[in-house]
Amino acid sequence: MGKLLSLLLLLAMLLHLFRPLGLPGLRKRGDAWKIALVAFFVFGLTVLVGSH
Repeated sequence: MGKLLSLLLLLAMLLHLFRPLGLPGLRKRGDAWKIALVAFFVFGLTVLVGSH
């Protein structure tokens, strides 16, 4: 599951660099770092939840 989520988020970042997604807060190509920030947060949560 973690690898699939990683792949999907990486694909979203690459897609956003070529064609912005148009979502609120993701309208410019330079906003791909926001997707990476969300990915970092999600992976942090999965590590915290999975450790119990």
